[in-house]
Amino acid sequence: MTETIMENMNLQQLTKLCHDTAVEKGFWDQKRNIGEALMLIVTELAEAMESHRVEDHDNFKVEIADTFIRLFDLCGGLDIDITKEIEKKAAKNKKRPYKHGKIC
Repeated sequence: MTETIMENMNLQQLTKLCHDTAVEKGFWDQKRNIGEALMLIVTELAEAMESHRVEDHDNFKVEIADTFIRLFDLCGGLDIDITKEIEKKAAKNKKRPYKHGKIC
């Protein structure tokens, strides 16, 4: 199996890659509208949902990748250490009760 460049990248490196690309392509030339950036992430998820609905598995994977790319870009632009934030949140979730105590 051939190893890709990104196979050994951690989340911070992926964040830098995605953000640097967005900067290079002009998406951060002006102060970024964070609300718009968040809605673009939602749009990628909506596109993934549509691909799932029509059973377009290849495009579903592309849209999920687009979602991560936009999230990593935003984290890079806002200087969010996403690895640290995920670690903190995962530790908090680990302490929560089964289904957060909700009866379903």
